[in-house]
Amino acid sequence: MKALILAGGFGTRLRPLSCTRPKILFPIVNKPLLQWTFERLTKNKIEEAILAVNLQTEVFIKQHRISRCELHIAYSRDPVKKPLGTGGAIKKAEKLLGHDTSFLVLNGDIFADLNYREILKIHEEKNAAATIALHEVSDPSRYGVAELANDNRIKKFIEKPLREEAPSNLINAGVYVLSPEIFKYIPKGRKVSLEREVFPKLTEEKKLYGYVFDGFWMDIGKLEDYLKINKILLGSFANQQKYKIGSKVKIKKPVAFDKGVSIGEKTVIGPYAVLGRNVIVGKNVHIQNSVILPGTTISDFSSANGSVIGENVIIGKGVKIGEGCVLGDHVKVRDNVSLARRVSVCPAKEISESVLTPKSII
Repeated sequence: MKALILAGGFGTRLRPLSCTRPKILFPIVNKPLLQWTFERLTKNKIEEAILAVNLQTEVFIKQHRISRCELHIAYSRDPVKKPLGTGGAIKKAEKLLGHDTSFLVLNGDIFADLNYREILKIHEEKNAAATIALHEVSDPSRYGVAELANDNRIKKFIEKPLREEAPSNLINAGVYVLSPEIFKYIPKGRKVSLEREVFPKLTEEKKLYGYVFDGFWMDIGKLEDYLKINKILLGSFANQQKYKIGSKVKIKKPVAFDKGVSIGEKTVIGPYAVLGRNVIVGKNVHIQNSVILPGTTISDFSSANGSVIGENVIIGKGVKIGEGCVLGDHVKVRDNVSLARRVSVCPAKEISESVLTPKSII
């Protein structure tokens, strides 16, 4: 069985962090999302993964040298400046996927703890053209929503309905098993939405089925979601490694430190703090509910609460970074600057004055 990972999106809702990395390389508890996906594929005894990407994403993935987890990896590249959408990307990968057997398709920006073999079993039992993994949420309006018949056939599928018009709370979890006949439903050479163009046709022909699972699932399409998934997973997956800390450092678990982290004395880290590789934290610093990406320096007497700080950022002394703030890579914040709630700073900017109202600095 082969898996196609859809990774061609531009992650506009994750800016400014996505200005310098694709969504699938966002670290979750210090491990790229793509590596979590590779590990789950291997666990389910899937041997080949095809990455549907744009050129920029392909370059980023190769530069990161993520562990392949014994998977054979191939790339299917979207045309330059011409995104193909979910359906078009599947059609583009047709030769690599082949027509011999059903295959798995995964949205690249979701974290889904489900058994791929189980959804394949349901797919084969129903002789379906497509089977969608479905997950129950309180507000389905951000997603594709399915209404099931008694035999798990999907009798209605609506993409991003108004909340009051949603036929159920079962949403498209971004994991599919597709039979080779799916290629007949996807036009070649143009952008195609699987959700808006293909699934409704399959519903009419009674060839679309659902697999409901209740394992952990999360979409990291927004920055709030990105912080939330790190917080949720910290308790289960935090992997403490060796790090140098000064005297009188207070650690409030759960926290996760990557290799090379250095922490000064009288600093308080946690709860719910993730520090990436080679992060340097000074004296009397307070960090909680935050993700700090690799290579960043946070100087003495500074604090970060409920924020995400990108790679190789330099935070001066006495800086206060408030809830919902996001700093892009290579940002520099001068001494004694305060950033209030929901301030976002684009990569490589220098901030020398306090920002006391929500604002994007571009």
